[in-house]
Amino acid sequence: MNKSDNKGKNYAIIGFGSVGKALATAFARNHIQVSVATTRQPEAFAAEAAVIGPEIIPTTLAAAVKADIIFLAVRFESHPDVAKALPSWEGKTIVDVTNAYGVPLEKLGGLPSAKVVENAFTGSKLVKGFNHLIASIISQNPAVPGGKRVVFLTSDDDSAAAEIGRLAEGLGFAPIDLGALSKGGMLVHGYGNTWGQLIFKDLIKAN
Repeated sequence: MNKSDNKGKNYAIIGFGSVGKALATAFARNHIQVSVATTRQPEAFAAEAAVIGPEIIPTTLAAAVKADIIFLAVRFESHPDVAKALPSWEGKTIVDVTNAYGVPLEKLGGLPSAKVVENAFTGSKLVKGFNHLIASIISQNPAVPGGKRVVFLTSDDDSAAAEIGRLAEGLGFAPIDLGALSKGGMLVHGYGNTWGQLIFKDLIKAN
């Protein structure tokens, strides 16, 4: 059963730490199947995936990158290694859930961290999202009395932002589009030793 309205799309989460597991929990809650992968073999985390729900499919990194929509839930410093999994990411939407707090500014070159990730995933459509909430909040039911929990999205591709907005709604969240990465991206990323203004803001959009 797929409540996301992105008909025919398949999903993967790369990274199965606290954030990856929280995202998987959101998928399982809504009975949406998603593959999960790490650098480890699937058997190493299959039991953890099974606890979350039958919708969570442990797989290899090579298999996970075949998905249409991929949540990047690894440490920011690890994203270049994941990007090497394919020579081109054409036709894929990457949801950047990483945070670059503490990363030396020279490594970002004055860019929003999501733009650095986008440049690594050649040919992809990138949407920054879900990273402003801590894992324990992401894993909670986003439907609360009187409203739904907000997730901020920012992208240089309007169609990709709309696509992930539909998925976020399917997961029960209330998406808010912050616009292009040069503006919205600066609000939801770590830059050197400072956080964007919307990081850790847990907001509810009234029904």
